[in-house]
Amino acid sequence: MFQRLPGRRLWPRTKISSLVAMLALSMLGAVLPVVSATPAAAAAAVAGPAGDDFYTPPSPLPAGNPGDVIWYRKQADSGNASSYLVLYHSRDALGQPNAVSGTILVPKGRSPVGMPIVSLGSGTVGLGDQCAPSKNSLVSVAQNQGFIDKALQRGFAVAMTDYEGLGTPGVHTYVIGRSEGHAVLDVVRAAQRLPETGLSTANPVGLLGYSQGGGAAAWAGELQPTYAPELNLKAISAGGIPADLLAVSQQLDGGLGFAVLAMAALGLDSAYPELDLESYLNASGKKFFTDFSDDCVESLTIYPFRKLSDYTTINPLTTAAWKARINEQKLGAVAPKVPTFMYHAWPIDELVARPQGVALKDTYCAAGSPIRWKDYLGDHATVIFTSQSDAVSFLADRFANVPFSRSC
Repeated sequence: MFQRLPGRRLWPRTKISSLVAMLALSMLGAVLPVVSATPAAAAAAVAGPAGDDFYTPPSPLPAGNPGDVIWYRKQADSGNASSYLVLYHSRDALGQPNAVSGTILVPKGRSPVGMPIVSLGSGTVGLGDQCAPSKNSLVSVAQNQGFIDKALQRGFAVAMTDYEGLGTPGVHTYVIGRSEGHAVLDVVRAAQRLPETGLSTANPVGLLGYSQGGGAAAWAGELQPTYAPELNLKAISAGGIPADLLAVSQQLDGGLGFAVLAMAALGLDSAYPELDLESYLNASGKKFFTDFSDDCVESLTIYPFRKLSDYTTINPLTTAAWKARINEQKLGAVAPKVPTFMYHAWPIDELVARPQGVALKDTYCAAGSPIRWKDYLGDHATVIFTSQSDAVSFLADRFANVPFSRSC
């Protein structure tokens, strides 16, 4: 068992609970689908408790379909958009019910009838509850605000999940595909079922994200036909995708982005308890992961060039049990049927290895998917800014039925 450190919460038995974030990144250079039943008509939404109590779901968790709103809170308007904080039903990587928080933004002065809904998967913000996008605008702003502003300016509603275990109880299941994909799709359902928004299943939907968010958007795209077939999905924009975690880990272990690998190890351990990361750790590892697991993303700058073997008696990445679960996170099994914009830093991405992103594009192209690909000169941190206009414009063109041509 780990020792409780002053001012920190014990990991992993309890939840370890921007410009700053992107500056930190710049200094570094980021099962089967569950088929849900058709939901009943949305009931009147219940107002949630004040403060951080909002993020603690009722116990036991009430019955509900994925996307049903447990409770909500009207927030101060964000510019010209009405803002709602929601706690909603979703499913974890094993298909078990959970509660996830998120934010819904609806442009003011526009009819919600036919309004496109963009589900934004956040980039990496960290592991601690205080890092959740809906809680911490400083951490979230550089990762997400440009995408949000550009979508709202075009008259699109934005639904952004906090993901499993960010804000809400439990350790964040970082880069766990099914958990994140479910959360991205279910926050759209929550937006459609919250009566205050006026949105419905008739509204067209786009999926958007970069880095962790690009992986979440891509996973949502693969899961949508079976998990959320009622959604009127029109397009996907996903960049810097961690499509093959084993390939990504080879670059991170001992590299600039070691902290990203450590976050992924914690995410896997949280999603799949039988992996039991603690049993692999030496004394240094137990202290490191306890210290690290409540950090936000800016902490990435203080852990470069470390290796998992520095903190373990046996490197879990070399074991069959861990490799099997990691391979379950690999994208490419279900080729998207909707137009999909994929992009990556060129010539080198120091955090999310470029070759595995290209390999996913090639897999989708070989399956006949309608793919548009673009290389952006720069590194992982800068491309989040240089790609935003193109990523949102791609969705806008698909909502407007502008003719599309494949680039592969």
